Amino acid sequence: MHPPTADTGWWEAAFAVRPTANDLAGHRCGQHQMLTLIAYDITDPKRLHKVAQVCEDWGLRVQYSVFECRLEADSFDRFWDALKKEIDPAEDRVVAYKICLNCARDIRCAGTMITTEKVVAYVC
Repeated sequence: MHPPTADTGWWEAAFAVRPTANDLAGHRCGQHQMLTLIAYDITDPKRLHKVAQVCEDWGLRVQYSVFECRLEADSFDRFWDALKKEIDPAEDRVVAYKICLNCARDIRCAGTMITTEKVVAYVC
């Protein structure tokens, strides 16, 4: 990896190394359900609320502006379209990181987490 320059910036430098076919050999992601990590930075409070509502409809809040969603490919497209309708692309940013469920098994966390998980049904 090369240090960032005025031409590349930190993002390009951080992700300059791309995996080769040999690196990915044996890695089976497939097109099935994926864990999608959504992160956003919204400048307007009204848009922020609307984006959060869309995310709460599709996933679970894990940080203030970060959600985990488990979605099929066609569901992701509907979710992404709903998100894009709520933002101002000149001022806001939404990022989706797709993680295959096989890779998601190795996600690690430490510390506490308060979620906004909704109760779908009570079992007595």
